[in-house]
This record gives sequence, C-alpha cells and structure tokens, in this order.
Amino acid sequence: MNKRIAVLVTHDFEDTEYHHPVEAFRAASHSVRNIEKTAGNIVYSKQRRSSVSIDHGVEDICIHDFDALMIPGGKSPHLLKDDERFIDFLRCFANAQKPIFLCCASPKLLIDAQLAIGRRLTSIQDILDDLKLAGAVLFDRDVVNDNNLYISSRSTQELPVFINECLNVLRA
Repeated sequence: MNKRIAVLVTHDFEDTEYHHPVEAFRAASHSVRNIEKTAGNIVYSKQRRSSVSIDHGVEDICIHDFDALMIPGGKSPHLLKDDERFIDFLRCFANAQKPIFLCCASPKLLIDAQLAIGRRLTSIQDILDDLKLAGAVLFDRDVVNDNNLYISSRSTQELPVFINECLNVLRA
C-alpha cells in the first residue's frame, strides 16, 4: 500500500539525508510532500548543491494527511525548532502514533518537543548528551527502531541501512 510521507525541511538540510531517502520512498511508490513555512518556497541544502520546492506550508496541512514523517539532518532541524508550529506538528504526529524517521541531527527536535523521554534513539555525537539529559535511551548503532515509531540513524554513512529500515516500517 502506498504511503504519504511528510518531510519537514528548511534551509541548510543535509543533501544526502534528504535526497537518498526521498528517492527510495518514491521508487517504492510512496508519495512525498515537503513541508516548510510557506508553499512554493525554495530551500537550499547546506552545501548549496541542491534545492527543494516546498509543497505545503505547515499551517495548511493536517497530520491525518500523512502516514509517516521524515526529518533530514544538517542545520535544518536547528532552524525548524525555533518555530513553534513545527514543534506542534511534530508533537501531534507523535501523539497520533505514526512513524517518524530521524536522520543524524534531527532527533534534536524531539528534545524541543519534549518527546525524547524514554525513546530509544541513536544520533550524531554532537547531540548525544542533550538527548540523554532529555531522557532518551541511547544506543551506539547504525540505526535504532523504537517500536516502528521512531527510526533514527547516526550519520550519512548509515543511510542505506536507515532507508531499508524506513521502507520496512512503511510496509508494515
């Protein structure tokens, strides 16, 4: 069954953490919609090698329109956390018990949404202490799947394993 995936993304996202999963999702016949402040915006990767067109503004959508949520890493999660609308969207998505795919630095948003408590996660070294202080249960693994709800990866090197795990969750 084809799933609808929301991607929370803004400027300075990590190229490969956006494009590789999105290409894999689309190749598996899932639909992907990019969410940012305003539909029609163009956001650029931190390397400025690519851009993404925004399909929907965060205020124009409902979590019930989607089956899963992906948040690529880079500096994008740090920029998103400063806007309460994205934090609220993430909280609502988590409360609806829908899968959330988190690349590298994106678990940082879980801290700001107060969703890290008791969650089994992995992440980049830079935010591990913050996640631990926020109550996350951390693992030093390529990818951690917390009950098919929170799928997290450590780095871009683990993208193939991360993508495979996300696709398995989408098939469930």
